[in-house]
Amino acid sequence: MKTNWMRMTVSALAICASSSLAFGQGMDELIAAAKKEGQLTTIALPHDWCGYGDIIEGFKAKYGIAVNELNPDAGSGDEIEAIKANKGNTGPQAPDVIDVGLSFGPSAKAEGLLQPYKVSTWDTIPDSAKDAEGYWYGDYYGVLSFLVNTDIVKNVPKDWPDLLSDELANSVALAGDPRVANQAIQGVFAAGLSGDKGDIAKAGEEGLKFFAELNKKGNFVPVIGKSASLAQGSTPVIIAWDYNALSWRDILKGNPAAEVVVPKTGVVAGVYVQAISAYAPHPNAAKLWMEYLYSDEGQIGWLKGYCHPIRFDDLAKNGKIPADLLAKLPPADAYAKAVFPTVEQQNANKEVISKQWDSVVGAEVAK
Repeated sequence: MKTNWMRMTVSALAICASSSLAFGQGMDELIAAAKKEGQLTTIALPHDWCGYGDIIEGFKAKYGIAVNELNPDAGSGDEIEAIKANKGNTGPQAPDVIDVGLSFGPSAKAEGLLQPYKVSTWDTIPDSAKDAEGYWYGDYYGVLSFLVNTDIVKNVPKDWPDLLSDELANSVALAGDPRVANQAIQGVFAAGLSGDKGDIAKAGEEGLKFFAELNKKGNFVPVIGKSASLAQGSTPVIIAWDYNALSWRDILKGNPAAEVVVPKTGVVAGVYVQAISAYAPHPNAAKLWMEYLYSDEGQIGWLKGYCHPIRFDDLAKNGKIPADLLAKLPPADAYAKAVFPTVEQQNANKEVISKQWDSVVGAEVAK
């Protein structure tokens, strides 16, 4: 009873304390309050991930607020545990904000670990990628793409069925083991939505059938595809998140020439979400951080790191994305058909794919 009462009390206080700009708090007042707190504590934000290094520096330069960075290499679960472990702590080990995988948003809300806040650009965030009450909201996403060594592959595949071409014998790899790695699992899931298939409930089964056919045909290479294996020619086509594929393409510097393709169908998006801790020691700095991240400036910062910002369609529609940056990306309309599976849909298909890969596809993926 005491625990439940505490959670209810924290939730109630959070609602009162986290009034968004829409509730009357002006930006000038928020900036002043955040500067008075003087610090923001983040966690699990590597500088080479999604452009976070430049984003953090941009925030500090714009507002003159120090950023205390906890454990850049932490995972989503670690972030949640950090909130739990520091409920009564206002010191430097208590995170103000988190950036976690989609499934952690709803579960953290249910545990009373988050406080609601709706940024001023709230209406431009797709409804399917945010909590209606503002407890968590999508920040950026990737879609499954094909990274293609065009020195070897002359007819670049444009959609999933193209991977079955005779020209791609011993060519196609996943960027992970689909029995355990989310990137690979989502690759199988996306294949299951390709062509005229559109039933998310059956995508896991259909994806396994597709990879069984790919394997039987001899096109599937049962190793974990990486930039090195692409360059060596052992995996001329790798199925990976577009932000990884685009980064690998840049690392290769044209040796070999590589192209990143978002398939015409079966475009599946993997979303990360932002949230403010219910126990944030610096709640106003946390709100200001969110305003910065969801501003045009912050969203383009993520895009520079090849993570598609959640407001991408809105930015593209209004001509806000620099031309030189757009030139580095697949065409903007390639993302228009992106499917954003719910947590429940992801979990259901993950169960099917990870447990039935061996029996249906029968390919032992080597590291």
